[in-house]
Amino acid sequence: MTPSRSTLSTLAMLGLLLGIAVAGHYFSPLLLPKADVQAQPDPGCDLQRQACATRLADGGRIELSILPRPIPILTPLKVEVAISGLLARKVEVDFAGETMNMGYNRIALVPAEGGRFGGEASLPVCVSGPMSWVVTVVVETDRKLISVPYRLSFSS
Repeated sequence: MTPSRSTLSTLAMLGLLLGIAVAGHYFSPLLLPKADVQAQPDPGCDLQRQACATRLADGGRIELSILPRPIPILTPLKVEVAISGLLARKVEVDFAGETMNMGYNRIALVPAEGGRFGGEASLPVCVSGPMSWVVTVVVETDRKLISVPYRLSFSS
């Protein structure tokens, strides 16, 4: 008995979905790398008012600054990360919606003098209401990947 066209279509769709799942699992570390060190910033720091710094267990320090303040939506933002006590090869900043997927919003920062890295970003508007963001600084050194998640809230 020869399989019907609908059976073949169903099998092809299942094969495609399985292929997408396997590819997603295989390539997910490229989009969401696993950090060797995940440090926690001072919970009382407010990026809407000031730069926020984090001390690492090995004595290093990572500071995130976003200007202008308060931080506007849909406006170019100056993002700067200052690093001391460790040698960074690459610094990126990832903007992720805390409760809603807002797409891929990661920028690579350009090295400057004195352990500083800078770049420009903008936050998309959330049409469903106030949005909270997790702004993660990802620092790659010769030996490890460091991740620091800062919180950024908008009240209106």
